[in-house]
Amino acid sequence: MAQPNQPTSPKSNPIVIKKYANRRLYNTDTSAYVTLDDLCQMIKEGEEIIVYDAKNGDDITRGVLTQIIVEQESKGGQNLLPTSFLRQLISFYGNNMQSVVPRYLEYSMQAFTKNQSQMNDYLRSTFGSAFGGMFSNTIEQVSKQNMALFENAMRMFSPFGGTANAAGNSAPQASAPEENEPEEAPRAAQAQSTPPGPPPSYLRPVAAPAAAGDPQDDASIRQMQQRLDELQKQIAQLSKTE
Repeated sequence: MAQPNQPTSPKSNPIVIKKYANRRLYNTDTSAYVTLDDLCQMIKEGEEIIVYDAKNGDDITRGVLTQIIVEQESKGGQNLLPTSFLRQLISFYGNNMQSVVPRYLEYSMQAFTKNQSQMNDYLRSTFGSAFGGMFSNTIEQVSKQNMALFENAMRMFSPFGGTANAAGNSAPQASAPEENEPEEAPRAAQAQSTPPGPPPSYLRPVAAPAAAGDPQDDASIRQMQQRLDELQKQIAQLSKTE
């Protein structure tokens, strides 16, 4: 079983979720209606979900995942996305770096997830009892230096369906099912440590991109592309050793 708050790899055979016009989300695997919080928990447990519009069959997974992120961030507490990160991300829209950013974010997150255990051991052995605070500070610093540590879904960072709380986190109130909407079936009951080593090379800071129109801009893009290639090779190597 995955440890709490530790990302897990998606399982095979994605679970299909259908979204109806009344904003209800239907899990075709369990024949039950679910909430955004349910989907969030499923993802944390390693389930892969795909969301389709029940009316026209469009794939709306990106929008639903984005809404989950928006609602999680709006809850307060320990947010994953600092305001400075969001400002930087927004600034890339329409920028000549926009085509590079999605790949960089995706590879960075993949490498971060695969090396999480190794990095935890390294930081724990390095900082000892101060591990907790130093870990948070180190991650924040790395995030700022690398511009971003989130995946391509954040390109669509806007409330799904108009508002962040449109679907709500609580179970929807009972309503008459629309035409062809399935009835809900009874909900079933839910039922080596890596030795410390040097920090992964992907944690090395990446120089901030030059301002638009700057003669060094092309060089910055080439540097970013080289780092992406390096991250991709790291991920491939890690996959072979698992």
